[in-house]
Amino acid sequence: MNHVKCGRCVRCGREYPAVPNLTNCECGGILDIIYDYDRIRTVLTRETLKNRTERSMWRYRELLPVEPETPAPPLRVGWSPLYEADRLARELGIAKLWVKDDGQNPTASLKDRASAMAVAKAQEAGAHVIACSSTGNAASSLAGNAAAAGLQTFIFVPSRAPKGKVAQLMTFGATVISVQGSYEDTFELSKQAIDRWGWYNRNAAINPYLSEGKKTVAYEIAEQLDWQMPDFIAISVGDGCTIAGLWKGLKDLHAVGLIDRLPRLISAQAEGCCPINRAIAENRPWEPMEENTLADSIAVGVPRNADKALMAIRESNGLVVNVSDAEIMAAQKLLGRTCGVFGEPAGVTGTAGVKKLCEQGVLPYNLEVVWLQGKSHTEHYDSKQGVDVAGLDEADCVRCKERKCGNCDYDHCHVLADKVCDFFQCFHFGFSFVILKAVLLSSLIFQGISHDGISSV
Repeated sequence: MNHVKCGRCVRCGREYPAVPNLTNCECGGILDIIYDYDRIRTVLTRETLKNRTERSMWRYRELLPVEPETPAPPLRVGWSPLYEADRLARELGIAKLWVKDDGQNPTASLKDRASAMAVAKAQEAGAHVIACSSTGNAASSLAGNAAAAGLQTFIFVPSRAPKGKVAQLMTFGATVISVQGSYEDTFELSKQAIDRWGWYNRNAAINPYLSEGKKTVAYEIAEQLDWQMPDFIAISVGDGCTIAGLWKGLKDLHAVGLIDRLPRLISAQAEGCCPINRAIAENRPWEPMEENTLADSIAVGVPRNADKALMAIRESNGLVVNVSDAEIMAAQKLLGRTCGVFGEPAGVTGTAGVKKLCEQGVLPYNLEVVWLQGKSHTEHYDSKQGVDVAGLDEADCVRCKERKCGNCDYDHCHVLADKVCDFFQCFHFGFSFVILKAVLLSSLIFQGISHDGISSV
């Protein structure tokens, strides 16, 4: 990759070769992919893009960390519509408002951009298995994109993950590991499993290439607006990877001369889980928070991409806004009623944030704002609907109230059973209890694992 220089730690500045399986710095910091902008500027221009027929995130390959011969994954990801939302703008009292609807991606999430990049890099690394931890959307995204490419997936989800999303994972053929605990518990378990078995890591907090996929949404917004940037771009924030990627994309465009000014960012989080926004508002390091919000996909009490997210907000002179669950649900209806766009609670948190800032007088009338709607899953519908969509009978996807663990006497009542899963193996892992879909796991996984826990391998 002649256009990529290295991966550089955002904390200590140490540099690493940009190999496909690049992960965190030895100091624990997240890496940023560094490009040769002088080289890119000579081959990527507005005219070059105008003449391209590719309508996906891969139309911007000069700014992506992939080898020239690496094929694009099968699913078309990106080039989602940018709607001019005049009715919503009038209702909120601002001059111009656009909605970037990334819910139109293959698995209905902006995270398809990261997963498509993960699939491409996994293929470069020669990997056949990809794994991640997720509150739901990243899991669905990875499962779908990997399935299309013929790759196997192991996905760790907290037990609170909506049934509809878990059913979607099963439909895509993923092996699902439900963790009785928080997202932090889920992440830690996935990290140990990935390290133990050498799977390709799709966790955005560890793999620096994932935000490089997400940043393509910034390229599309700029090109769809004929390179005239708005005053603000608003986005829902969870672990921080998406807002970090958005900002990286905007800086890329500025560095190669495709745009002449940078917009400010608006970081919207749920009041019940807002560690990144709280750190900005109180001008101090972020601290963990409980995960108390119905906006499941951004309920991340320990954000793993906090360093890049905080940097993005501060560098852009951005705004932060926290909204209640009631405000989120009201924004969901507002978006649907005025724009005809459906968004899940996490997806419309940005809308709720813009609405609140307008009501508070923070955003004056003459502003132009793009709001990024990144998710349109139906996770909060009745769980039976999610089961029906997956083609499973309700009896095949049930709460296992009768099974007890002889070691911990824990009642596994929050675990979905696949129709081919006729027994469970329980691993006691510190603060969480993990249920594996045992029949679906390969013999490799069970080799040498004792009942004491996955960490004893």
